[in-house]
Formats: sequence, structure tokens, C-alpha cells
Amino acid sequence: MTMNECYAAVELRCALGAALLVAGRDGLQWLALGDDPSGLWAEWPTRHPRIRWLDRGPPESWIEAVQACLDDELPHDRPLPPLAPAGTAFQHRVWAGLRALPRGVTISYQALAARLGQPTAARAVARACAANPLAVLIPCHRVVGSDGSLSGYRWGLARKRALLQREGALPA
Repeated sequence: MTMNECYAAVELRCALGAALLVAGRDGLQWLALGDDPSGLWAEWPTRHPRIRWLDRGPPESWIEAVQACLDDELPHDRPLPPLAPAGTAFQHRVWAGLRALPRGVTISYQALAARLGQPTAARAVARACAANPLAVLIPCHRVVGSDGSLSGYRWGLARKRALLQREGALPA
């Protein structure tokens, strides 16, 4: 295993709670949400034990874009910073499929699997969503149960509900 080089992590606050952003040379690697910033700081190194922190933070423009996205103030025509999440080829296909979903649209695990050309891979899609390292930026909150119900969300169902409400996918 090689040593991953990462910029220093940046703690953010938003209506969704605390957020921790970690970016490497190639782009954003991790954006986690929680209630307690210290828990987010503790989680990152357990998921990525072989890292070398660089002595500078992510570019200010990246931080501003992520903050605007978390606050739901990012203009829809403004591109996000580059995303560089670690994952398998299948996970990257799932995450790309999620990023292609328009704002305010939800999809089931089964429907997303079918859209990816693997209609029997609903459970693998669910695992890829659970492994998503970039909250909100890769919108796994848009995946719902086949009956339309809110199903699990790594960062809590209350956050998922809030995200879907602000996108207009759920009534307020």
C-alpha cells in the first residue's frame, strides 16, 4: 500500500451540522457530515490510516464551493471542484450514476442498478451508496427504497430528509 498524500482537512459548519473536508492533489477525497466535529476528525484516519498530511489546505475556491453546496447556495451552473474519491470501478460507476440524477429526482437501488446495466445488483448499489466518501457532492441521499420510503443514509435519516426537502423531492 502506498502512502496517500492529502491536504490538511478543513472543518466546516452548515445547516446539516458539522462537516469535514479532505482534499488531495487530484481533488476532493472525503466530505463527511455529523453532529460532533471531533467524531469526524477521529473517523478519517481510521478509514485512511496511511496518509501524509501536507502543510497547506485545499484551494480556497474548493472550500468556498463545498461550503456553498452544503448551504444549498451553489449556482447550478457552477462546476464543483474535481472529485477524487477512493473506490472500486463499480463504486465509481454507481457514484457517476448518482451525480447524473437531476436535483429533486429520487431513484431506487433497483432502478439505479438497472440503469447501470446490472439489474440484479441492487444490493451492490446499496453498498456503494453506503461507502460514498463525499456526502452531498455524490448525492446518495437521492436513493430511496423501491416503495419510495427513506432508507438508510450514512449521515443520518434526518439529514437525508432535509436534503431531499430542500431539493423539492419531499414536501417540507
